[in-house]
Amino acid sequence: MSTTTFPGARPADTESVSITDRLRLRSLVRGRTTDPAWVRPSLAGLLVATAVLYIWGLGASGWANTFYSAAVEAGTHSWKAFFYGSSDASNFITVDKPPLSLWAMELSARIFGVNAWSILVPQALEGVATVGLLYATVRRWFSPAAGLLAGAVLALTPAAALMFRFNNPDAMLVLLMTAGAYFMTRAIEDGKTRWLVFAFSMVGFGFLAKMLQSLLVLPAFGLVYLIAGPPKLGERIWQLTIGMVALVVSAGWWVAIVELTPASMRPYIGGSQNNSILNLIFGYNGFGRLTGNETGSVGGGGGGGTGMWGATGWSRLFGSDFGGQIAWLLPAALLILVVGLIYSARTPRTNRTRAALVLWGGWLMVTALVFSYGKGIIHPYYSVALGPALGAVIGIGATMLWQRRSSGVARSILSASVALTSAWAYVLLRRTPTWHPELRSFVLFGGIAVAAAIVLVGQARGKIAAGLAAAALVVSLSGTTAYAVTTAATAHTGAIPSVGPSGAGGFGGGPGGFGRPGAGGFGGTPPAGPFGGTGTTGTTGTTGTAPGGAGGIGGLLNGSTPTAAVVEALQANASDYDWVAATVGSNQAAGYQLASDLPVMALGGFNGTDPTPTLTEFQTLVNEGRIHYYIAGGGGGGRGGGSSQVSEVTAWVTSHFTATTVGGVTLYDLTAPTS
Repeated sequence: MSTTTFPGARPADTESVSITDRLRLRSLVRGRTTDPAWVRPSLAGLLVATAVLYIWGLGASGWANTFYSAAVEAGTHSWKAFFYGSSDASNFITVDKPPLSLWAMELSARIFGVNAWSILVPQALEGVATVGLLYATVRRWFSPAAGLLAGAVLALTPAAALMFRFNNPDAMLVLLMTAGAYFMTRAIEDGKTRWLVFAFSMVGFGFLAKMLQSLLVLPAFGLVYLIAGPPKLGERIWQLTIGMVALVVSAGWWVAIVELTPASMRPYIGGSQNNSILNLIFGYNGFGRLTGNETGSVGGGGGGGTGMWGATGWSRLFGSDFGGQIAWLLPAALLILVVGLIYSARTPRTNRTRAALVLWGGWLMVTALVFSYGKGIIHPYYSVALGPALGAVIGIGATMLWQRRSSGVARSILSASVALTSAWAYVLLRRTPTWHPELRSFVLFGGIAVAAAIVLVGQARGKIAAGLAAAALVVSLSGTTAYAVTTAATAHTGAIPSVGPSGAGGFGGGPGGFGRPGAGGFGGTPPAGPFGGTGTTGTTGTTGTAPGGAGGIGGLLNGSTPTAAVVEALQANASDYDWVAATVGSNQAAGYQLASDLPVMALGGFNGTDPTPTLTEFQTLVNEGRIHYYIAGGGGGGRGGGSSQVSEVTAWVTSHFTATTVGGVTLYDLTAPTS
């Protein structure tokens, strides 16, 4: 091995540097000097396997969610669109979320070009980073096995395999929340304020990815530091106050800029009913998610605890919509959480096991309760936000019980956890009765056998113990692994993707269901990315051949697929216009925009229900020659205050301009009025 030398160094200096180099190399290969030799290779294997699971075949999903892909395309042409999260490069309207999750994709697309791979690979890498960060967080206080198990559970959660391969904001949100938990762990270690500032800043940045959902971890963060933070109570409260200030600053700088910028100098705030970012924060993306009162939404919670988004209640996460997404290990996690808190109840205030269970268990319980009882818009894939907490509780609790397996009580709880997980996986797998029925039999009977073995020979050491632990992991993770792999092997398009095999249930389940490959294609064929392939899967989506007006929920959730003739018409003399076309609804507009690589105005925003533009505003733009075509056939599924302004625009266009059919699509040339 070569040594590092410096001018004037004595032989002793050279030798000391050589020893330092060897120690650093060993640290890189093995991790901590106290770790067994298998730890670092195992971590590398976990991260590589996660990367393969999340990246392999990504191009098959094409544009995935065209709503966000169009915003990425816009951000590659305009820094203003980049900053605000505009749907088009001419900055008519924004997406209905803050733009932070788009920024990584837009930077990638600026480097590698706008294609499926440049948009989706950053999402997958965020997933790999989240798994690695979860390992690092759990490992700080617990064994390498606990960290590896936590990371593996997250990686193999079907909702994670779905959303880390998709371009919704959830991937960035989960990464930032996990980073916040890492910094909270550091804060509890030494009580330094800077770690709290970092932790709460991560939550603030998460707010800029998906608004109020990021705040669901705050109760756990605050409670765990109040309980276990090293300083005295008064100082802990003061530190948390500083942390809240950091949260407000990290989230509020962008909000303040948007709110204080005159409306004439920025795009309309998509999803709001009065062009205010504050309305979006506290309404459509805020308390409306809890109450169901979401003006302009595609639906709502309705009265009596049910509605378009399903019945609310404690069993929601175990039902057909959410069960396959997240619930495979949820019963065991709840059991382990309760047992772990009981085990650590009489420990000192700063006990790390209890602190970790409060941190991760609080995250898990608060988020689960909000998802279970929220009456507003909720999609099953939101449950990916439970993944890190679920993995951490399982990793910490299972290894804690395994280390105490000489106790009959600990063995019994371990046995019950395996049996419960296997029985519940059997129930979930029965929801797709024709899909690998042999798997559910293996999980059930294998789980019973392993649970019995834990009770009978759980005290064994050496190879018997290792084999028993491996068998427990196999039967416990088989169901979630099978669903995660199947999810990763399936192309997903539309706004509401779902996990597992076709027909697995959920709002997006089944052929032709919302978000499934049969539900519709994507807006044009994405150009080949740096990894090859175009991802031309799925059937044809909405083509815009219907007359103007609401296009129904199917048209809302999938982008249009224009023909070459339509694209050619849009691209003709495109430089003469700010928008080559206008149509109702963002997904309808997105398909034409992605196919033509030109700005298309989304009247009414995502649902077609935002009150913009007014008829007068649209007429002014037309009279100024800034819009070329109006494309009929757009629409949305909005309820509860749909946009009468957009209806007025449609009526005015159809009565003052002549319709022409191009490639099966009805176009109105706004530069050639009939009168």
